[in-house]
Amino acid sequence: MAAKTDRYITFEGIECDEQAQRVVRYIRDCLALPTHAPAAWTDYFARKLDEIAQMGQDELFFVGSQVNYIRELFEQHGHQDGLAVLDQIEDECC
Repeated sequence: MAAKTDRYITFEGIECDEQAQRVVRYIRDCLALPTHAPAAWTDYFARKLDEIAQMGQDELFFVGSQVNYIRELFEQHGHQDGLAVLDQIEDECC
């Protein structure tokens, strides 16, 4: 069994930024499927992703502040990889 990382001890070995970037890619993947992404989600995440870019916020801040909405999007799409990475970020980085 691999040792569990503990952000309260060190962030060494925890790839929070990379994981958050993956989540943002997964969001974009979900939104690119117009038959699966309700217009409300498409509009919401398009607006939020534009806002973080304009404000200069990073993906980790975005993911941490939008966890519940991202989870719902991934659940609607059955995006298991996205849910797994989101759980990991929530556990290790937030």
